[in-house]
Amino acid sequence: MSLLDRHIAFVEALRNAGLPVSLSEGLDAADAVLTLGLSERELVRAAYATTLVKRQPHRAGFDQVFDLYFPALVGDPTKSDVELAETPEDISASSMTDAQGDGMLGDGPQDLAEFREQLVMALGMGDQDALNVLAREAVQRFGLIRGRGPGEQRWSSYNVMNRVSPSELVGRVLEGLMADLDNDPTIQRLVQAQVLAFERMVDAEVRRRASEVRGPEHVAKYTVRKSIDQIDFTSARKSDLEEMRKEIGPLARRLATKVNRHKASRQRGPLDFRRTVRASVSSGGVPLETHHRPRRPSRSDLVVLCDVSGSVANFANFTLMLVFALREQFNRVRAFTFVDEIHEVTDRFHPGADPVDTMASLAASAQYASLWGRTNYGRAFTRFAELHPDALTPKTNLLILGDARSNYSDLGLPVLKEMVSDARHAWWLNPESPRHWNTGDSGASDYARIIPMIECRNLVQLGDFVHDLA
Repeated sequence: MSLLDRHIAFVEALRNAGLPVSLSEGLDAADAVLTLGLSERELVRAAYATTLVKRQPHRAGFDQVFDLYFPALVGDPTKSDVELAETPEDISASSMTDAQGDGMLGDGPQDLAEFREQLVMALGMGDQDALNVLAREAVQRFGLIRGRGPGEQRWSSYNVMNRVSPSELVGRVLEGLMADLDNDPTIQRLVQAQVLAFERMVDAEVRRRASEVRGPEHVAKYTVRKSIDQIDFTSARKSDLEEMRKEIGPLARRLATKVNRHKASRQRGPLDFRRTVRASVSSGGVPLETHHRPRRPSRSDLVVLCDVSGSVANFANFTLMLVFALREQFNRVRAFTFVDEIHEVTDRFHPGADPVDTMASLAASAQYASLWGRTNYGRAFTRFAELHPDALTPKTNLLILGDARSNYSDLGLPVLKEMVSDARHAWWLNPESPRHWNTGDSGASDYARIIPMIECRNLVQLGDFVHDLA
């Protein structure tokens, strides 16, 4: 593969990973690499990152793809140059021999104990180079899954972590560092950060070796996760949810700036015909300049109904957090949560309250959970209409958050139809893909005949909707 072909494949892999890379940006990246040269790998990485990465959440995915297309080394770093020059058949035969004999890189109990001792020393010293070497060695020793023939071997980071268990070594590292000192949480966090760094090195080494066997395109397609703003709420891991929470504040600020700029561009009201004709007298009756009436400022109310059952709880949390971060754009915001019983939680989002802490307290509160523990949209809508008949007015926008799965119970379609007619506008955000809307106990198709149903599975789609809503 030529350098140009590798550059084109690299840029395409970044697009597939969710990074927005335009044609002009790809050309700028090529110019930057040619200008800086290829003598230093990190300089090439910096040139690509500077021209292609627009936001910090995209950097992790960029680094993973870059390591696949521009690896730090090729082949097995634990073998000598003579061994690397051997054919694939010789390499396969020699690896089998090492596994059966007294090879230098054994994976027996004694070898594992010695390796863990080396890892404890490297973690205690915080030596990144030593951790890198140990990560490569660990993948070769404990992560290799041999195939039936040459080129069929695979590597597993799970096998490495299962055998080495680096998280269990934190206590031993702290004993070596603080034998006569009191427990210091700062040092403990530093050691845990070193363990996480080692685990990331192991993952990177597994991806590198897999890309040599199956190609970087295949590995990038199946192992590189999308950027945090494009990960689905329903499939996000715990670490992803923490990153998403960090994105809520910046996303709210960007949306507020866009909304204010958009409203400022619409300040001109309808044409004031009388003033325009009067001003045209000075120019011989020709209206060189039009005059407009001032637009009356108006901000609508917003009522949010959130399904907080386990299947969509993460989605509802992030939507509520973002809506209340933008509450200045609305005259009034009222929030209601339900599983099968409706509860108003507006007072929990008072000014100055931390949205993350508020959502955590709501999740831990039993009274805001459910009555019977099974989602029932029909009962929730009915109870909302009974308990809060004055919540929806001609100046109120209605927003419903949920997957429309009601456990085969009554959907409450007449009640929802009346709610939509009472509101100024109404929308339903569904965190599921449209291909799942009419499967199982989903009532999405029935609800969609009454209220516009919009797909909203990640932060990008959520931000686009809230911008249009405000």
